[in-house]
Amino acid sequence: MALPQLIPSPSSSSPLHHIPTFNPNPIPHPLNPNPNFLSPRVRHGRRQRPASLKCSASSFSERHHTNQPKSDDVVELPLFPLPLVLFPGAILPLQIFEFRYRMMMHSLLQTDLRFGVIYSDAVSGTADVGCVGEVVKHERLVDDRFFLICKGQERFRVTDLVRTKPYLVAEVKWLEDRPSGDGEEDLDTLANEVETYMKDVIRLSNRLGGKPEKEVQDLRRNLFPTPFSFFVGSTFEGAPREQQALLELEDTAARLKREKETLRNTLNYLTAASAVKDVFPSSSSSS
Repeated sequence: MALPQLIPSPSSSSPLHHIPTFNPNPIPHPLNPNPNFLSPRVRHGRRQRPASLKCSASSFSERHHTNQPKSDDVVELPLFPLPLVLFPGAILPLQIFEFRYRMMMHSLLQTDLRFGVIYSDAVSGTADVGCVGEVVKHERLVDDRFFLICKGQERFRVTDLVRTKPYLVAEVKWLEDRPSGDGEEDLDTLANEVETYMKDVIRLSNRLGGKPEKEVQDLRRNLFPTPFSFFVGSTFEGAPREQQALLELEDTAARLKREKETLRNTLNYLTAASAVKDVFPSSSSSS
């Protein structure tokens, strides 16, 4: 299926150098990470099928964000720069074969199996806000490579770089969403509005792709607004800088509002494209 283009809000605080794609369905999308150290694939869900940047609301536990360390704690954390953004609650399969990251894995296997996933690219450099990846399953191969299944946990901000070799280690502080002026009821209403826009985008996307316009499943799955906002951000596939901006927000309402605006703009674009297809069905199908 040809995925629709996301149309970011003009008021977005971080400029996008390309128009991202929205992936409402679990469809593989290849990544091109730095081949020197890993081949990552990201997805959400309980079953670990090889696929990249895939999502399902069912993977987000109501409690994945509880029992977090206190936000004023400062700890040392090994960092893993990647050309992707990990959100709390998301599942991240990794293959590790570069020597320095194999060294990191040997160290992690003797401690708490947690490291920081932090977005990095050639244009914007390395971000200072990331998400902890906790190794929930691993396999060590005979050539000392590792296959990992990691789950996103709490977010963090880098406060100081401890060392750079053989791999990055930094002091970090934990991030939590601050209480906003919007009440809990307003947050829940806002989350429901975002879900409605997501369903409409999926429906029109299916229509433009020639798929049946069946009713879209429940996307929230009883998620609280904060984990749901992380789930929505994880579906903005192909737009890591926009995802990074969403990850860095410390206000659930602000995150949901930004996602709502992006989805609304995308829905307007799809509605126009659908109208063109209705008027010129032959030209649309041949293009």
